[in-house]
Amino acid sequence: MKDPVSVIVPIFNEKDNLRPLQEAIDQALEGYSYELLLINDGSTDGSAQLLDELATEDPRIKIIHFARNYGQTAALTAGFRRATHEHIVTLDGDMQNDPGDIPLLLAELNETCDVACGWRKARKDPWLTRKLPSQIANGLISRLSNVRVHDYGCTLRAYKAEFVREVPLYGEMHRFLPIYVTWAGARLKEVPVRHHPRTRGKSKYGLGRIPKVLLDLTTLKFLRDYYVTPIYFFGIVGLILLCAGFLTGGLAICAWSLWDMPILASCLTVVAPMLMLFGVVQVTLGVMTEVMIRMHYDIREKEPFRIRETRNMEE
Repeated sequence: MKDPVSVIVPIFNEKDNLRPLQEAIDQALEGYSYELLLINDGSTDGSAQLLDELATEDPRIKIIHFARNYGQTAALTAGFRRATHEHIVTLDGDMQNDPGDIPLLLAELNETCDVACGWRKARKDPWLTRKLPSQIANGLISRLSNVRVHDYGCTLRAYKAEFVREVPLYGEMHRFLPIYVTWAGARLKEVPVRHHPRTRGKSKYGLGRIPKVLLDLTTLKFLRDYYVTPIYFFGIVGLILLCAGFLTGGLAICAWSLWDMPILASCLTVVAPMLMLFGVVQVTLGVMTEVMIRMHYDIREKEPFRIRETRNMEE
């Protein structure tokens, strides 16, 4: 007998894709017992009303309406925490992921595989604005995390629920889920999946996401290597800055006394220390704030989103 499945799909302004998506998922999971959790991430195009209609037509469809747009990470977190089955599948709502690949991923979940990650080997996206940045990001993330995954941006994945229900995700951290579950001891496998060009609606992501990914990757690197020993991180940075400060001070003394270059000496004396100080303050505040946010949510068990209402769910 096939294990029951929870399918989680974040939805943001995908009105034209909702019915085709629901029909494709239903067809792909024929013979499975499943629930479909559709998380409305503050849509403004009429998706909310259509989602409620779908929930009325099929009790297996469960709807979560966010009070506003919180992002894909928050939507997936809400789905993970409310999924009732032990196998969980996630995919995008834009019909570029093929629901027909869901059984392929589920088939990989066994005693030797806890998470099956989709790999869009033949990706149907513009090369310059989507594929090239993703290739660079995938290589960088794999190198820094030591978790070798070809396609961190593919939402189509299958998980054993025990590895994702309590994962603390904030910001844009959903793309790093393979890293988080690996930390929890999960065994990963990549599965080539199909990818289709977008035919309805507009893409919600572009080059503007790159700075967010880089900043989240910096946080991830810190949490992995320095979370329990932050003195190593701040100590090394402090030593480097101290050495740079002494060097700059020495150059300033030379500029004042030996080289007769008062303008250069003034710049070395004032500008360099100020820039280093501001840099240290900014980086330190960023990292410490990130840690404090995690402590805030984890200790108080507070979720980083607000749900307005639900359909077909028992809270």
